[in-house]
Amino acid sequence: MVDEMAALHSNGTWDLVVLPSGKSTVSCRWVYAVKVGPDGQVDHLKARLVAKGYTQVYGSDYGDTFSPIAKIASVRLLLSMAAMCSWPLYQLDIKNVFLHGDLAEEVYMEQPPGFVAQGESGLVCRLCRSLYGLKQSPRAWFGRFIQLADIFTKSLRSPRIKYICNKLSPYDVYAPT
Repeated sequence: MVDEMAALHSNGTWDLVVLPSGKSTVSCRWVYAVKVGPDGQVDHLKARLVAKGYTQVYGSDYGDTFSPIAKIASVRLLLSMAAMCSWPLYQLDIKNVFLHGDLAEEVYMEQPPGFVAQGESGLVCRLCRSLYGLKQSPRAWFGRFIQLADIFTKSLRSPRIKYICNKLSPYDVYAPT
């Protein structure tokens, strides 16, 4: 739990503030998991702080929640094409992915159980970044991902980048205009 709290603080997930009048708080809780290694032995114990998103009120705590996902048919098509064309496939995992999304709404959360700041028990957490369990967390992460993808796509349009890519690879780099 200490490691999770350190990650949340280093990420700037929230600020401690006095709850504004007329605003409500979202509760939170700890979720525990036992991570097992390939040999079946306990690798490590993990704790994650999650917001109780079911206590959020539409319109005041959150708005849109839609976030696109790939359909299984699209994934199968991509895998089939990769196999037919002998393309290499890569996979990555972004640690604490939902903690990287910026919140557009003002969301206030109770201080985490067991980690109430000394002398600041009357304060609440004003969330600056999304947190697991919030209804808008997937959309907030997708918005952040699109920003990063847009920066990358714009850099591919540079003639200098196209020249370098063409020298390194026999394939042209395609960047939609």
